[in-house]
Amino acid sequence: MPMTSASYAITMRLYVQPDDQHAVGLITTAIGDAGGTVTAVDWVSTKDRHVTLDLTVHARGSDHASLLRDEVDHLEGVEVHRVSDRTFLTHLRGKLRVESRVPLKTRDDLSMAYTPGVARVCLALVDKPQDARSLTIKGNTVAIVTDGTAVLGLGDIGPTASLPVMEGKAALFKEFADIDAWPVALDTTDVDEIVSIVKAMAPVYGGINLEDISAPRCFEIEERLRDELDIPVFHDDQHGTAIVVLAALTNALRLVGKDIADISVTMVGAGAAGVAIAKLLLAQGVVDLRVADRHGLIAPGSEQPDSGKRWLAASTNPNGVTGSLVDGLDGADVFIGVSGPDLFDAAELARMADDAIVFALANPQPEVDPLEARAHAAVVATGRSDYPNQINNVLAFPGVFRGALDARATAITEEMKVAAALAIASVVKEDELHPYHIIPSVFDSEVVPAVAAAIRDVVRRNETAAPAPSIAVDDGDDLR
Repeated sequence: MPMTSASYAITMRLYVQPDDQHAVGLITTAIGDAGGTVTAVDWVSTKDRHVTLDLTVHARGSDHASLLRDEVDHLEGVEVHRVSDRTFLTHLRGKLRVESRVPLKTRDDLSMAYTPGVARVCLALVDKPQDARSLTIKGNTVAIVTDGTAVLGLGDIGPTASLPVMEGKAALFKEFADIDAWPVALDTTDVDEIVSIVKAMAPVYGGINLEDISAPRCFEIEERLRDELDIPVFHDDQHGTAIVVLAALTNALRLVGKDIADISVTMVGAGAAGVAIAKLLLAQGVVDLRVADRHGLIAPGSEQPDSGKRWLAASTNPNGVTGSLVDGLDGADVFIGVSGPDLFDAAELARMADDAIVFALANPQPEVDPLEARAHAAVVATGRSDYPNQINNVLAFPGVFRGALDARATAITEEMKVAAALAIASVVKEDELHPYHIIPSVFDSEVVPAVAAAIRDVVRRNETAAPAPSIAVDDGDDLR
């Protein structure tokens, strides 16, 4: 049975008879008996011949929330006046707003921020366009570009329905890395049109975060934009996931005492995330990597329908292992799932090597039950926040873009991704390492500075930055 969640938090405004001393106990007991979790009871008023309470409850889903309301409403002496869905309240009028960074209180303020003074800055950029990174929002702004075709676990829901996710992503950019990001949800799925639109709007932005675009189109869109733009282009569903997987695997291997070059890895999922994870694991030294899709293990040289799977067929499974996903578990040190729910029974993990590592990342329902997997694996990670070791992209993308913007990087390279992964892993110190703690919390304040510094170091070492501005600016060593 699924657990209650803040995603389904409701607040019930209740009217209670003032002479009923046991009402609160009866209410909370009724909620508990019905499987809800009471998280707060607030006394609002004792006027008008009744007591007014706000009861905040976590439910398992929308239907469960309705059931909880009915259970309370049926109690004698209790009336449910109204119910507010706290998640929907969070999204009212959107989650973003624009604020000026400069005062606009006097004539002088207006003269400098806008006409006539702004013309001087415009003309300066005509002469030295590289100064846009220091004199405009370009130096700290990322476009979150989507077409709404692969949103979370919801699939192709379109650009309008994708906006709450894109707004949330922008809020994470701001909260964790002080980057001003903005949703750009495009009402087209045509690759040529998407590339053309992003190229046309690129002068405003210092980076492009591609988000929730379905495979295989996402591969071509990213590749073309990387070739045609002089700012970083990063498809987070691919590379953010890959970075955090490598970070978690690095620490899991430290914990079980295995070397990355010696392990055997079986992965299920040959979409955007799977291909990116495979590339990063190979770049970091994994040799024996085999990948399965819905048809089974991808064999070397096999006919494949898209560029991502063709690359996997040419680059992975050096021993030519064939068969089903479960066959691929035989002797594997690591299992990584980036596909779908409930693919096999946890008992099949007994096929794996001793001290196995299992990353079952399908969300919300993993490929294998993570609790049962612990009977067969030394380390288990998921994509969920209610289990230990959550593989969460927010550990990667804020720091990656912070470092790239600060260093004026023109691209995100494989070397940068590996550096970001090792930086994330390094935040978990040796004495903190534990089977339930191989990856830092997304709220760990050390993560973004560590990742940003690693990205800046790679850019400076390889001299891949855009031309320096002609005016003095903060080099970004301290987060804004």
